[in-house]
Amino acid sequence: MKIVIGGQVDKKEVEALVKEHGPEGIETSIKSDVEAAMAIKTGQADYYVGACHTGGGGALAMAIAIVGKASCETVSMPGRKPNEEKIQLAVQEGKKAFGFTADHKEAAVPMIMRAIKAQ
Repeated sequence: MKIVIGGQVDKKEVEALVKEHGPEGIETSIKSDVEAAMAIKTGQADYYVGACHTGGGGALAMAIAIVGKASCETVSMPGRKPNEEKIQLAVQEGKKAFGFTADHKEAAVPMIMRAIKAQ
């Protein structure tokens, strides 16, 4: 499984969390937002995760533009913590790109990885 890390902030920290909580044998790659979204669109990666300060702006804007809003999920925003049930539902619905605020990365990434591993 390949996961690309986009977004605007804390990319190395997000990648470390993906490796720590992701499925065994996971491959990760830090890319620009456009490169990461294109990797999803072309099937070169399975999932996209990214952080920014709002959870849906810099983290997901390019993914929404390139792969479509239906494939993207804003996991957290300022004042709205990640919700594991909503994340599980999003993964079950086939969403491929997940954005969250950088201050929620320690909670959001493990939830996303658990949902992906449950597939």
